[in-house]
Amino acid sequence: MALPDFFVVGAPKAGTTALHAAIAQHPQLFLSEPKEPKFYLTGERRPGRSGQRGPGDAHSAQEWIWRRDAYQALFDRAPAGMLRGESTPFYLYDLQAQRRIHADVPRAKLIAVIRDPIDRAYSNWMHLWSDGLEPIGDFEEAWAAEDERVAQGWAPFWHYRRLGLYGEQLAHATKLFGREQVLVIRYRDLVEDVPSTLDGVFRFLGVSTGLVSEIPRSNSKAFAPDSPRTRQLARAIRAGAWLGQYAPPQWWRRGEAVLVRRLQAGGGRRPRLAPEVRTRLLPAYAQDNALLGRVTGRDFADWMGTTSRGQFKQVHQPDQQPQPQSQRES
Repeated sequence: MALPDFFVVGAPKAGTTALHAAIAQHPQLFLSEPKEPKFYLTGERRPGRSGQRGPGDAHSAQEWIWRRDAYQALFDRAPAGMLRGESTPFYLYDLQAQRRIHADVPRAKLIAVIRDPIDRAYSNWMHLWSDGLEPIGDFEEAWAAEDERVAQGWAPFWHYRRLGLYGEQLAHATKLFGREQVLVIRYRDLVEDVPSTLDGVFRFLGVSTGLVSEIPRSNSKAFAPDSPRTRQLARAIRAGAWLGQYAPPQWWRRGEAVLVRRLQAGGGRRPRLAPEVRTRLLPAYAQDNALLGRVTGRDFADWMGTTSRGQFKQVHQPDQQPQPQSQRES
């Protein structure tokens, strides 16, 4: 069977796309296309509408690969001797997905990139807001809506707080696979020391080091400040995404791209999260952060501070560094 030897399992908005793009350059590794097939989220069943009730969820779920033969076909082109891998960042969060992977590939290696959970959640919110899908223009208010959204069946990408509970997620993964099969990378290390971090991944996978030292550049989305124009365009995007669930995904993607470009046109710099907001949210992670330290044997005390670190692009392109300000613009 053509199944992966390794998985980049998470977390969303923690650098998994950057890591995937970097390791895909290695001549001994074969990465799937698409990057996120999401097969192990599905249980080999078409994603049901009951878990896809957020804006754009049902439309996006049409792109998930849920048939085993289609999933295996993603790796058929891998040359003999190359290690096969894929990157679906929700596998870390979905404990059932972890169990499905273990049942199929018990000796698989898992790579988890984890980021300050509040920074991760804020980036997650900005991603959905700048795509016109998040209807709440204030991060803290959107955070507070999570329990209601989960109860209504919104998909995992809307679970801003829960996605950052890495302690319980990694405790489950290491119990299933063993600690030696799980590599944990800090987003900060991926940002600040790319060559050493990539070589650590390659050593973990058992392939040659020193062959890849850079992450390909990618375009960052502009932040769309809250305004009547933003809300009008966003309503059109959400309406189109709802209708798009009844059409082939590529049809709506073309129309969506036009609207999203208009939404982000003239967009401002991504604002940093206000320290007072961060301070109010910190208690949500105190217990899990302690568990994370016990599971990994590493110290994550810096995550309990009041200062956010920003994002990858802000570090590598400092000329675009935004000034601290409230998370909401008008």
